[in-house]
Amino acid sequence: MMAHALALAAAAGARGEVPVGAVVIYGGEIIGRGGNSPIAANDPTAHAEIGALREAATVLGNYRLPGCTLYVTIEPCVMCAGAIMHARVPRLVFGARDAKTGACGSVVDLFLEPRLNHHTTVTAGVRADECGALLSEFFAARRTGHASP
Repeated sequence: MMAHALALAAAAGARGEVPVGAVVIYGGEIIGRGGNSPIAANDPTAHAEIGALREAATVLGNYRLPGCTLYVTIEPCVMCAGAIMHARVPRLVFGARDAKTGACGSVVDLFLEPRLNHHTTVTAGVRADECGALLSEFFAARRTGHASP
């Protein structure tokens, strides 16, 4: 499933967005997809995870997503981790760690906070090298002036 998230991340990068992709799986099927789009949408909440969660909630007709797994190419930020909690997603799988804003252990770990009422099971490092390479290449191209439009 991470391959689908990677494809969405690559598409986001091609649009000039930070290359992050996410998919929500339910019953073995993709029911939610998201690629970063805060620039195009003029929306600071338009992260890949939020887009995937919104689509999955629409498909299921429920703002809660029990029985779902969210795959995302990078460790979610605090906003996205909060949305994952509120949606009651039982399982999160991510690729690369985010040492600057990661909320699943890199900076903070919201899912291990005992005072919070929902605790998603987290699997980190799935295809981490590929996920991290997308980000590294994107930012390297920006620094050298070869960024996508």
